[in-house]
Amino acid sequence: MYTVMVLVILGVMFLASAIRVLNEYERGVIFRLGRVIATKGPGLIILIPVIDKMVKIDLRTVTMEVQPQDVITHDNVSIKVNAVVYFRVMDANSAVINIENYFSATSQLSQTTLRSVCGQMELDEILSEREKVNLQIQEILDRSTGPWGVKVSHVEVKQIDLPEEMKRAIAKQAEAERERRAKVINAEGEMQAAQKLIEAAAMMQSQPMSLQLRYLQTLNQIASENNSTTVFPIPIDLFKPFLKLAEKP
Repeated sequence: MYTVMVLVILGVMFLASAIRVLNEYERGVIFRLGRVIATKGPGLIILIPVIDKMVKIDLRTVTMEVQPQDVITHDNVSIKVNAVVYFRVMDANSAVINIENYFSATSQLSQTTLRSVCGQMELDEILSEREKVNLQIQEILDRSTGPWGVKVSHVEVKQIDLPEEMKRAIAKQAEAERERRAKVINAEGEMQAAQKLIEAAAMMQSQPMSLQLRYLQTLNQIASENNSTTVFPIPIDLFKPFLKLAEKP
């Protein structure tokens, strides 16, 4: 009876150490006496106790935040930049064999690449062309992590912290730009108004009667807006049409 119990216990221990269950998003790299024999999963995996060893790898996309990095831009401006990197393991075998810790290595590489790329650009370029910065960092990381079986799918620069004096300088620059645009719009409006006055003057010159009508309209407006007596000399040209009518037989 005692022997049977020992065998049952040994059998349970054997099964507990031999059976592994992997989820759909997991893969197991199997080492047998130090040599990789297969990459298995998902589902039920049976190992030989003591002889086999399994390293489990998660294939889901990882969201990794890159800590703020001190960067000196190409135009010698000191800024702090952080980013978010999205990556996943595409080849579990390479992620185990070719790199000691793919997560730590990707994190360190992301920090150095972020500093390198931003350091080669001017501040205005980093602020206005952030998508270009994201793409350039993503391409460098993806090319470097490829041998590790890691795919960097996206990089997003999250925040750019500027010195206070630089923030004030940018605010002054933006205000000056708004004033410049306002002056340009005002000048364009005056130019258009002047052009319309020239066209109106040319039209009145070709039609003298319109000038006389405009004169009478001005008198009417002054009379309606001002109660005081206003004396205007009446140009003789105003009566020429009536004199011509009177001279006709």
